Order: sequence, then structure tokens, then C-alpha cells
Amino acid sequence: MKGFLDGIRRPEKVSLARGVLSSSLLLVAGVMMGIVSKVLDSIPGNQLPYFLEVLDLRNFFSRLGVWMFLGVLISVRSPSPYRAAIHVFLFLAGMVGSYYWYTAHVLGFFPRSYMMVWVGMTIVSPVLGFVCWYAKGKGAAGLWISSIIVMLLARQAFSFGWWYFEIRYVLELILWIAAIIILYRSPGQTAGMIAIGMVLFMLTAHVYIPWERS
Repeated sequence: MKGFLDGIRRPEKVSLARGVLSSSLLLVAGVMMGIVSKVLDSIPGNQLPYFLEVLDLRNFFSRLGVWMFLGVLISVRSPSPYRAAIHVFLFLAGMVGSYYWYTAHVLGFFPRSYMMVWVGMTIVSPVLGFVCWYAKGKGAAGLWISSIIVMLLARQAFSFGWWYFEIRYVLELILWIAAIIILYRSPGQTAGMIAIGMVLFMLTAHVYIPWERS
């Protein structure tokens, strides 16, 4: 199995000190992102600076797309699939922990059922981070993993029906484009990734996933 996985993408070796530093920084980044997103969510839109109100960052950070994108970015930039699993978990654990700590201790309420959705996603995030690391790999496996990522982010960015195709959120369109840039290989492979991802999106656009737009 190791030989098969290394054939898709070969891990890099990093020192223990570098690994601890990168993991710590990602945990801190997750904590900061969780607090920032909750602060934005708790302030009425008309009390925010104009550019933040126009960008609608309150709703942007409450949706799944930005966290999916950041998880993919962290995964593919990690030196190995095991590091990707650790890094994504620490980032999400920091974000979810600080978000709900602020909710409970500063704002004074505790949305338990909603929190459990995010806790569940944090628990499974190491597996997803491990798999996503291979999205930058070679061959069919890398192509299909990256295509599925394109499809998932397309579900956040676009609406699709028999007679319409439209942009749902501009900021998530930007994330979709950024993900394609991050996952870029050769022109032909990238075109194939986009084509497969969008076909998958159109086939699954009306499949309801309750947690997807949390």
C-alpha cells in the first residue's frame, strides 16, 4: 500500500522542530479564525465597516465553503499525508473550539446541536486531510480526488438546474477559482479536472446534504 501511495505522491521529510512549529501556528491560526468569524457573526451587518458589509463576511464565514477551501489548502501544502491529517485537525479544532468558547462565554448561549455538526466534521477531518493531500498527486487517483474537490466547492459557488446556471456567492466563486489554481498540474490535466468536477457537480447539484451549507 505504501508503494502505491508513494507512486501517487511522495512525502517529504521535515525536522521535528519544523513539524511542531507548523502545527502550533496552524492551531493558533484556527483559534484566531474562529474568534474573528464569531465576532463578525455577532455584529449586525449595518454596524460593520462598509466594505465588510458589502462583502457579507458574516455569512461567508458561517458557510462551509471557506473552511473546505482552507482545509484543502492546508492539506496539499503539507509535506506528507500524515502531517496533512494533523494540520487540518489542529486548525479545525482551534477554529471550532474558539468559536463555541466565544459563543458560550462571551455571548452567553450554547447551540449544542449545531456545534455537534462541526465537532463531527472536526473528528473526521484527519481522514479527509490525508486523502486531500493526494489531490496534488500523479495519475488517475490524484485527478479524481482533485475533481471531487472542484465539485464540492462548485456546490457552494453555483446553482444549477435544467434551465439555469448561476453564481450563488461571488466570494465562493473566488474560492473555487483559487482551488483550481492550487490544484493546477499541466494544462491538459487541469482541464480534465475541471471538466470531471463540473460534470460531477451537475449530476449531484440537487442531492441534499444537510450539513453542507452550515
